[in-house]
Amino acid sequence: MTSRIGAFSQLVGRWFPLIVLIAGAIALSFPNTFAGLTSVVPWLLAVIMLGMGMTLEPRDFAYVARRPVAFAIGVVAHFVIMPLLAWLLTLVLPLSPELAVGVILVGCAPSGTSSNVMVFLAKGDTALSVAMSSVSTLVAPVVTPFLVLWLAGSYLPVDPTELIVEILQIVLIPVILGFTLRRVAGTAVAKALPVLPLISVIGITGVVVAVVSGSADKLLSVGPIVVLAVVLHNLLGVALGYVAAKVVGIDEAARRAIALEVGMQNSGLAASLASTYFSPVAALPGAIFSVWHNISGSLVATYWARRPAAVAGNEQSPAVSDEA
Repeated sequence: MTSRIGAFSQLVGRWFPLIVLIAGAIALSFPNTFAGLTSVVPWLLAVIMLGMGMTLEPRDFAYVARRPVAFAIGVVAHFVIMPLLAWLLTLVLPLSPELAVGVILVGCAPSGTSSNVMVFLAKGDTALSVAMSSVSTLVAPVVTPFLVLWLAGSYLPVDPTELIVEILQIVLIPVILGFTLRRVAGTAVAKALPVLPLISVIGITGVVVAVVSGSADKLLSVGPIVVLAVVLHNLLGVALGYVAAKVVGIDEAARRAIALEVGMQNSGLAASLASTYFSPVAALPGAIFSVWHNISGSLVATYWARRPAAVAGNEQSPAVSDEA
C-alpha cells in the first residue's frame, strides 16, 4: 500500500506544473468557490516546511565544511542576485506598488523546495544544492525581512518584526520540528517520506488557488506583465547564478547547482507573506512563480541531463527532497 502511495506521489510530483495550472484556471473561473482560502495559506506552507525538515540529515550540513567556497558563493549569490534582479524589474516594468512588493518578496525568499530535484535531474552537485536550500531556509527569518524592508519599503510600509515572526512560525519552527522528528522517530518518518511530494503538491496548489481566487479580477488585467516579470526574474537568476559560479572557477556540477538554487525561489513563502501582510494582489507574483520555475527548472534540467558533469570530489548526496 505504501509503495503504491509513493508511486502515485512521485507521479503527481512529475506533473506538478500542469496540476497547478489547471487548479489556477479553475480558481480564476470560479473565484467565489474558493473565497476564504487565504487564511489557510500560512498553514499549508508550514506543512510543506515540516516535510522539508523531515528530509534533512546532518550530512546535508556537513557539506558546508567540505566545500566552503562553493557553498558560500552559492548562498551569497542567491541572496544578492535575486533580490537585486527583483528590484531592477520593479524599476523597469510598469508594476503597481502591490505587484512590485510581490516581485521583491519572491526575490528575497530562500531557495525553492523543488530545486534539489531539479539539480539531481540536471546531473549537478546535489549535495551542494541540499546544503544551500537548507541553510538559506534557516537564515531566511533574519535575511528576508530586512532585504524586503530595504528594497520594498519605498512601495508599501514594511514591518520587519512582523515578517520575522511570521517566517519563524511558518518556516523555521516547522523545519526544526521535522528535522527533530527524523531524529527521534526515524523509522516512522522514513515510511512517510515517499508521501511528501504529494503533500507538497497539495500545499502549493492550495496556495495558488487561494491567491488566484482572491485576486481574480486583478489578474485578468495585470496577468501579462506579472508573467513577464516572473519569467525574466527566474531565467536571469538561473543565468547569473551560473555565471557567478563560473567566474570564481567552480566546477561544472556545482555551477548547475548554484544556477538552479539561485533561480528557483520558495515562492510559496513569498505568496503567503504577501497575502498575510499586504494583499492577494501582492501574492500574484509568488503564485505564478510557483508554476513557472518548476516548468523552466524541468526544461533546464532536461538540457543539462544530456551533458554529464563531474562533481568535485565525487560528492553526490543521495538525500534528495522530492517536494514541489
